[in-house]
Amino acid sequence: MTRPALEDRLQRAWRDDDRLAHLLRPLAALHGAVIRLRVLLYRFGLKRSEPLPVPVIVVGNWVVGGAGKTPTTLALLDTLQRLNLRAGVISRGYGRADEAQVRVIADGDRAEDVGDEPLLIKLRAGVPVAVGRDRIAAARALLQANPDIQLLVSDDGLQHWRLPRQLSLLVFDERGLGNGRLLPAGPLRQSRALPPPPGSCADTLVLYSTGRPSTALPGYVGTRQLAGAVALADWWRGEPARLERLHALRGKPLLAAAGLARPQRFFDMLGEQGLNFRALALPDHAALDPLPWARTDEVVITEKDAVKLRPEALQGCRIWVVALDFRPEPAFEEALQRELRRLLPHGPSTD
Repeated sequence: MTRPALEDRLQRAWRDDDRLAHLLRPLAALHGAVIRLRVLLYRFGLKRSEPLPVPVIVVGNWVVGGAGKTPTTLALLDTLQRLNLRAGVISRGYGRADEAQVRVIADGDRAEDVGDEPLLIKLRAGVPVAVGRDRIAAARALLQANPDIQLLVSDDGLQHWRLPRQLSLLVFDERGLGNGRLLPAGPLRQSRALPPPPGSCADTLVLYSTGRPSTALPGYVGTRQLAGAVALADWWRGEPARLERLHALRGKPLLAAAGLARPQRFFDMLGEQGLNFRALALPDHAALDPLPWARTDEVVITEKDAVKLRPEALQGCRIWVVALDFRPEPAFEEALQRELRRLLPHGPSTD
């Protein structure tokens, strides 16, 4: 069974709580035992979170795969910039050649060296970003290189308990908690019943990324929509995606490629915009060298895939980057501002 087919099968098992999910329950019990042991190590002081000189906001989720953390991180950074707060981002940089290496992303860095999602955040938000499996080391490197940072945002890292956090943004998509079981019998990375260890406790805001609540947890909703399309070379020059450019692709024979945890969501949104295309679902964080499509195809891709394609090496290829906007409801920003006033001595400014 191929990796995408296996992932689809597991998603069905977690949704339906079927026979496969029940067969995997012993492994889930082992997973739960490991989590409980880790919590005990923190509670008895054998492990502990490391202090950092600025507040940390962690954007994460309880379920595995594609709940909308990176779009939420970008929306959060946009809000922080409008409030005149200087933020930096830390991330593991999943899928890069050496995940253990700590690296502050510089101009000209490649996705294979720093990770596709961190590079996308750097390009879209224009904020300093550092990557490293050890988030503490990444945070210290970023602060050393950018001493004016007032606030750190961790893209993922909810279960990285060495990382202190003063606020957690817990993101859910339409799957909610699935069947409520731990991996691999369910989608949960951590148990709902088990409190986090000391040092990782923080106030939490819950955000539903697909327009409506999908758990019983009180929270806020956001909506995703396609912002438009832009040619690959223009995207790298910083030009914005435009909806009229996306609509101009209607009626053309297209190939839509997506290296996402849940690519069907992207394909559905393209279909809602009236595009006709052949869908090419790629593994999450897929490398695009060599190209998985013919150079004669006219292709639409996500921004997460665009960071892996340098236009100077693709002369003559017709590649369109389709951007996604995520917009939380206004009440979320009000709640976030209240939290920021608690975290920062002088509070956010709207001047």
